[in-house]
Amino acid sequence: MKKKELPRFLYGGDYNPEQWPAETWSKDIQVFKQADINSATVNVFSWALLEPQEGQYDFTMLDKIVDNLSRANFNIVMATSTAAMPAWMFKKYPEVARVDYQGRRHVFGQRHNFCPSSKDYQRLASDLVAHLAERYHDNPHIVAWHVNNEYGGNCYCDNCAAAFRKWLKDRYQTPDKLNKAWNMNVWSHTIYDWDEIVVPNELGDAWGPEGIETIVAGLSIDYLRFQSDAMLNLFKLEKRVIEKYSPDAPVTTNFHSLPNKMVDYQKWAKGQDIISYDSYPAYDMPTYHPAFLYDLMRTLKHQPFMLMESTPAQVNWQPYSPLKRPGQVRATELQAVAHGADTVQYFQLKQAIGGSEKFHSAVIAHSGRTDTRAFKEVARLGHDLNKVGPVIKGAKTTAKVGIVFDWSNFWALEYVDGITQDLRYVPIILDYYRQFYEQNIPTDVISVDDDFSQYDLIVAPVLYMVKPGLGEKIDRYVKAGGNFVTSFMSGIVGPSDNVYTGGYPGPLKDVTGIWVEESDAVVPGHRTNISIGDQEYAAHLMCDLIHLEGAQAIATYANEFYAGVPAVTENKYGKGNAWYVGSRLEHDGLKKVIDRVIKFSGVKPLVDQATPLEVTKRVTTDGQELYFVLNMSNGSQELPMKFRGYHDLLTGRVAQPTLKGWDVEILQS
Repeated sequence: MKKKELPRFLYGGDYNPEQWPAETWSKDIQVFKQADINSATVNVFSWALLEPQEGQYDFTMLDKIVDNLSRANFNIVMATSTAAMPAWMFKKYPEVARVDYQGRRHVFGQRHNFCPSSKDYQRLASDLVAHLAERYHDNPHIVAWHVNNEYGGNCYCDNCAAAFRKWLKDRYQTPDKLNKAWNMNVWSHTIYDWDEIVVPNELGDAWGPEGIETIVAGLSIDYLRFQSDAMLNLFKLEKRVIEKYSPDAPVTTNFHSLPNKMVDYQKWAKGQDIISYDSYPAYDMPTYHPAFLYDLMRTLKHQPFMLMESTPAQVNWQPYSPLKRPGQVRATELQAVAHGADTVQYFQLKQAIGGSEKFHSAVIAHSGRTDTRAFKEVARLGHDLNKVGPVIKGAKTTAKVGIVFDWSNFWALEYVDGITQDLRYVPIILDYYRQFYEQNIPTDVISVDDDFSQYDLIVAPVLYMVKPGLGEKIDRYVKAGGNFVTSFMSGIVGPSDNVYTGGYPGPLKDVTGIWVEESDAVVPGHRTNISIGDQEYAAHLMCDLIHLEGAQAIATYANEFYAGVPAVTENKYGKGNAWYVGSRLEHDGLKKVIDRVIKFSGVKPLVDQATPLEVTKRVTTDGQELYFVLNMSNGSQELPMKFRGYHDLLTGRVAQPTLKGWDVEILQS
């Protein structure tokens, strides 16, 4: 059945009135309405209140909360409360708790510590969700269901070990095939029976930081795949229960982190009716980093997403959380909208007086006042969204550049034991994304399974793991006229982390027209340079020693014993072109390379004039082009000439020629 769309642009967030006396609730709603807040996410962490003992449910308080919000004409996002288990559950069913990477079973406390393989957890969560869905399915104010909360983290218990063995049996059929896939003759690891497989924790074949060190990479990568699938099955379990009562209601769960390494969002996206995301950029995070994550969220389903959580001021859990500068909250929230968000939601709407999040900011602060700078800024944004939300909602983004982000590569690359301990996936991907962000070129963050033909340029740095068929897919794309960029540590292994023989970059040798003989680690304190024309730029992390087999060098190493060896190459292949970047280049050096790629591929920026302003574009369902121009800094910046005379939807006037610090304009010609 087709799912309902959100009825309007939602402005709201997590609301926990159960933490407050009921006589305060009506005043809360009055304050929210002053800020044009029109929605609330409720019931995120209420399991202990809803089910004080197994099978005994009490919905008295939640009924009142839902009734108050409904009478005030709020849209409600109904959560399922399954992310934090009540104390009685641990006492009665200890195996619902996770066993951690060190082999220790957790006890009651914290949250997100359920074992995904626990039959008791699955049964109890399913029963709770059934009672919720049956009770509230016919309330028209409930516009979406929010399952669990911020899934993540792994379990290494006996139940998970048994489920993992079954998962492996389905994947490999026989121990012989598994042994071959994991190359288990190394270190006498050959297994002869499924029950000989143990989970890869600190006591077994993994050691050091979780997700970083392992003896058998095939085992550890498969365990991450299995755990992601196990949690996805929990989500699907709750979703099926909700759909039994509300088949047309959109169901989602909130993705989070930088991104969350433990959950394959691209696989999960297929089961989400709408993507939702929690965004908490640190004070020192460059603005292209949250932009990258928003573009990733938008591209997961190639449609607008929900900004499910953000903060109106400070967060409580970051090491340092300075105040947002005047106008900054508006700019940072509208950055998400510019990149595809159709909601703006906060954690939290009212600040808690106890617990670890009591100093996490909220719309209603501890003072309860509405004459504060923070509240006035929240209200200003609410008034803006009330005005422009109906125009923005549903507007799409079109990009001709796709940057590949792949969870199997994320997992596998960071298990690499050799060359350099500093290999990290996300920072290298961000190096390339930044190049297009700073030139205001729209970019999708795509999976290896996306349709490449819709893009003029595909950028796939550190494409370490190339699954069967992907090399051929890239070949076809470039031969047909596509443009492709890859880098060092690409084309090295297959899906089980076994190396492709015959030389690097394996399945990408033909399309790149090169082979890599060996790779040198750039040790801390040492500088290696590359030459591009008459300029030299620093090369970091590692340096590939490249042989040309059809390609031409557009940069060479400038020092070391391999001075003069190709460092960056370009290959004409069929009707298209492929580039290989053999080292992690400093920003200006990579810019020199990417500028050449952009020229060859013909992709265009949204504005030709160089500008420090961030410019994005969304196109409405009736074809209106909306340009978001954001000053993501404290200083004033000049509006590009292209937009002089455009109409600003936020002010209703002609665009101002100067944007003050943290100012935003949403422009139409």
